[in-house]
Amino acid sequence: MHFTNAKGILSSSNGMNLYRGCTHGCIYCDSRSRCYHMEHDFEDIEVKANAIELLERELRGKRSRCMLSTGSMTDPYIPLEEELGSVRRALALAHRYGFGFTLITKSARVLRDLELLKAINDDTKCVVQMTLTTCDEALCRKIEPHVSTTRERVEALKELRKAGIPTVVWLSPILPFLNDTEENIRGIVEHCVDTGVRGVICFGMGLTLRDGNREYFYRQLDRLFPGMKERYIRAYGSRYQLLSPRNGELMELFHTLCEEGGLLHDNGEIFAYLSAFEDKRAGAQTSLFD
Repeated sequence: MHFTNAKGILSSSNGMNLYRGCTHGCIYCDSRSRCYHMEHDFEDIEVKANAIELLERELRGKRSRCMLSTGSMTDPYIPLEEELGSVRRALALAHRYGFGFTLITKSARVLRDLELLKAINDDTKCVVQMTLTTCDEALCRKIEPHVSTTRERVEALKELRKAGIPTVVWLSPILPFLNDTEENIRGIVEHCVDTGVRGVICFGMGLTLRDGNREYFYRQLDRLFPGMKERYIRAYGSRYQLLSPRNGELMELFHTLCEEGGLLHDNGEIFAYLSAFEDKRAGAQTSLFD
């Protein structure tokens, strides 16, 4: 890891990335793409040393409270978080100043902050978004080698439900010729129903590849699934969006299963829920000037 000082921490949409880079090793990770201009090795985590100081300054200066978010570029619960605790301190600030919070992760380490997540959710709203890609534990260990397995993530979702914390699942990515099966989609949606998630976000049965992450992905295909890289190149060339040949039927199945299971499955509706700030304190009223 290495440290840097950031000029700011919150984006215009109130998102933050406390770390840059990741050690989870997911073979398809878009954050490896060259368009993000990462000037260091992806596994050499960049730590924003002044992030918490900047965050507190920005929260104190906000005229209205809102939902904060993290996890769009780097999983907040990489192993380094155990040592540095940047995410935990950001959560504590959100709680202190009365802001809501949502985060995206693949890690059961999120449970280490369960009491703090619950405290935020008791006052405002805290939503944990969990990515699920495959029900096959062996395949999971190949394509997402250094992160919690699907079974561990599902158990984490159950614990979050017990604590009353709302959850959303990202069904993404679905890798053509690897996990684009009816069995997999049924299994993931069943997990979502069983664990009581609020909704499932899915933009299609496939993945995206850009310069930078494409090369890494193909190297891993060569290593883990001999012959698969050539199959991808024949099917997709250098396309950005790689939809499964079964995209149509699997998306229809996905929406049907979500409807039957009582899960939200309209992306726009779920994103509106994630961004909506709530104030649950007795007698509290939200105001532009809070």
